[in-house]
Amino acid sequence: MQHYKVPLWKTAPFIRLLPPLVAGIMVEWYTSIHLSFILAGFFSLIFILVVFRFLPIGARYRLRWLQGMFINPLIMVSAMLFTWKSDARHDPQWYGHFYTDSSSLVVSISERPVTKERSIKASCIVKAVINNGKSVSARGSVLLYFSRDSQSVKLGYGNRIIVTKNLQRIRNSGNPGAFDYERYAAFHQLFHNAFLKSKDWLLLDGKELNPVRQFIFSMQQYVVDVLHRFIDDGKELGIAEALLIGYKEDLDKDLVQAYSNAGVVHIIAISGLHLGLIYMLLSWILNRLPVVRKTKFIKVIILLSCLWLFTLLTGASGSVLRSAVMFTFILIGKNYFKQASVYNSLAGSAFLLLCYDPYLLWDVGFQLSYLALLGIVWLQSPINKLLFIRQKWLARIWELNSVTLAAQVMTFPACIYYFHQFPNLFFITNLVAVPLSTVILFAEITLICISGFSVLAIPAGRVVAYMLWLMNNFITKLNNLPFAVWDAIFSNIYSTWLLYISVIATSSWLLYRRKTFLYATMFSLSLFLLLHVMVVLQTSKQVMLVIYNIPQHQGIDFIQGDSFQFVGDSSLKADGMLKNFHLKPARIYLHAGKEAINQSGLERRNDFFVFHGKTILVVDSTVVYEPMQNRMPVDILLLSKNPAIRIAGIVAAVRPSMVVFDASNSLWKIAKWKKECEGLILPCFSIPEQGAFVLPID
Repeated sequence: MQHYKVPLWKTAPFIRLLPPLVAGIMVEWYTSIHLSFILAGFFSLIFILVVFRFLPIGARYRLRWLQGMFINPLIMVSAMLFTWKSDARHDPQWYGHFYTDSSSLVVSISERPVTKERSIKASCIVKAVINNGKSVSARGSVLLYFSRDSQSVKLGYGNRIIVTKNLQRIRNSGNPGAFDYERYAAFHQLFHNAFLKSKDWLLLDGKELNPVRQFIFSMQQYVVDVLHRFIDDGKELGIAEALLIGYKEDLDKDLVQAYSNAGVVHIIAISGLHLGLIYMLLSWILNRLPVVRKTKFIKVIILLSCLWLFTLLTGASGSVLRSAVMFTFILIGKNYFKQASVYNSLAGSAFLLLCYDPYLLWDVGFQLSYLALLGIVWLQSPINKLLFIRQKWLARIWELNSVTLAAQVMTFPACIYYFHQFPNLFFITNLVAVPLSTVILFAEITLICISGFSVLAIPAGRVVAYMLWLMNNFITKLNNLPFAVWDAIFSNIYSTWLLYISVIATSSWLLYRRKTFLYATMFSLSLFLLLHVMVVLQTSKQVMLVIYNIPQHQGIDFIQGDSFQFVGDSSLKADGMLKNFHLKPARIYLHAGKEAINQSGLERRNDFFVFHGKTILVVDSTVVYEPMQNRMPVDILLLSKNPAIRIAGIVAAVRPSMVVFDASNSLWKIAKWKKECEGLILPCFSIPEQGAFVLPID
């Protein structure tokens, strides 16, 4: 008897619905099609499908393929509509429609403010715009930074404030290869921010509180307070907070980098792993309670309530939302319907989440979470079967590692694209860190439950702190090994897609033994290598000057080929976070990974730099230039570090082609210098306002 194999697309119908949804979201984001055209397409397709329903049964059967052809465009157009609607700027009451330079805003703090060293960061919801004494109801979100003082430290969730200072549009730094923060903020419906001193805002009476959010913030604060009470050390405390509820304000930055280099940063970034562990613990407990075990409805309600409470408690990130929705699918399907395909649950959860928030499509955590789970579902079992181990404990260890390997196979091209590094020791670190973090997570939950009994909680806190110390020490020691991480890996969108094609084709060839997949692997790898050869050839010819946009700092790279020579503040080389955030992405993007002490083609004469025929004068202190009849030609005049000078005084001695103001200068001084340049008919470039200054040299 021949068995008929049901195609995957029939057992998992959401797989067919997901591509047109994703296509519609991307089309609307990148093309910004007007609402009238979207609605015209939507109602036209609805009309065609309604007419189709009134056709004779025979005609409908013969033309059933035509119905499918119209359903996909309908989903695509619906996705475009969701995306258009999700953009706050299309709301008639968005504050930007009423706001002017003379406006004031009434805002309410929507989350707990984050206290930093010199400032306090608060996400706020706009309630009204005040123009000429008249208040207009408005909506939208803004990001406010308060200078840290006796007033701002008292701010909390629900406080209402009048903001009198002008908002600034959120902009990128413009540094080559830098993180696109402007787009990231736009996906979170944030388009403006402001840096406020005490004179720029006024606290109003009363608070606007949402009972649900207030409950969640209270629970978060309770958990943080308990951990502060029973775990003393700062590094262990920060990891404990991040591991349990995703609270990251007390994390040590160097330790986070170590976790990232070791390939286990997912432990401290709340993800589906944590939700899965919570689900396992709850299921184990409920299956041992006679009343709950016999009542299917009560068990499902308790499980779903606890899972969604934990999801909200951790901030409902993309990866946790994905897991919560998927567990909801699995629980309901398992208890009330036939067992559904895991692929269908995976695609269905993605479909629902993207309908709710289309911009999750670009969320890195969301992407990596789905890729990891896809790898586990598809590849874990075949990888696990590669080795047959008789000893149960060794077999269990190998099974755990097969999960890690399967997830890594599907995520490493994306990780290289986003982070430009690969953790060489991920296999070892996951083998130790994942089981240990699981024990720590359950121990922390136990600590929260017994926190009211100091006799039990104090020793429990010490045990948790010791396990955290062990994990941190293990990760740190591995990170200090010279071969722990493969860093500064070149990757762009084209190489990433080619790498994914080769990974999927290779995996398919190994699983199904079809030559077509082998040919696809060879073809994609050939294109991948060709792309890298082209990049190397292009890099060998590049010569450029980069003046970075780094607030309150001076930073210049003279780049030739794959090497660079840095000139600027020594703190940028000493401070790992500043270097990794501002300088490292640019050097990876420009493929300049080698530091040169004496860069070829670069000469320095006091404040003058001559680089391949281009002359740069750097003025970063108060100096007096004597007027000269034959002024010296200068290609770039760079003003840095707030020197007390006038442009006219320098121009009397040199003849610059361009004046550049870097981000170490005050904005008010840059504005003054720009007016001088306008009077002298002299081109100028403000790095804080226009982004990094990049000068290619032919």
